[in-house]
Amino acid sequence: MEEELFKRFGKTFPKGTILFHEGDTGEDMYIINTGKVKIFKEIGGTEKVLAVLGVSDFFGEMSLLNRKPRSASAEVVEDAKILVINNSTFDTMIRSNAEIALRIIRILSKRLDDADVQIANLMIKDSSQRVLVTLIKLADGGTKIDTGTFLKADTDYLAITTGLEKEKVREIVERLMKNRLIEQTNNGILIRNKDNLKKYLDYLVMKEQFEGM
Repeated sequence: MEEELFKRFGKTFPKGTILFHEGDTGEDMYIINTGKVKIFKEIGGTEKVLAVLGVSDFFGEMSLLNRKPRSASAEVVEDAKILVINNSTFDTMIRSNAEIALRIIRILSKRLDDADVQIANLMIKDSSQRVLVTLIKLADGGTKIDTGTFLKADTDYLAITTGLEKEKVREIVERLMKNRLIEQTNNGILIRNKDNLKKYLDYLVMKEQFEGM
């Protein structure tokens, strides 16, 4: 079925291809078959990465839903095969397949949650507090296992979500690992005890408030 879909709607894009720019009219949505795509905005002359999407992720659907210009730009960062779905095909898919419609609703809901985290982080000046707030919020949707809560996230994702430089996030993550609050694995991050993360966050907030008194 995937091969059939790719024959009908698939295109191959080399690394570096700009799929669309912020402000462009949106006439297609995209579903990634292979490769990766970066979603970004230009803010004050600086590129701000909003997300790096991979296999099975889709994007560009908002311009089809609300008929507004693209709210961000998209660039292929790893050679990719992508399904390009136009407006009429998209409408047909939504009307005829409840599973697709439900999946879009779920992903849009997650994006709203991610946006809430990013907005909350903009109000926090301290870098360590930003990372801690993000980890605590992500833990609510994490996978509960015997040794804690597993998050399918890495330092790159944390950098995107917090708006911090990758090197700064790595430094904070290493500090949290050293204090045995989290554990970094090949597949993601393990939060040993969310309550301990909250206590550490409270400690940093209090230290900031009473510093210099």
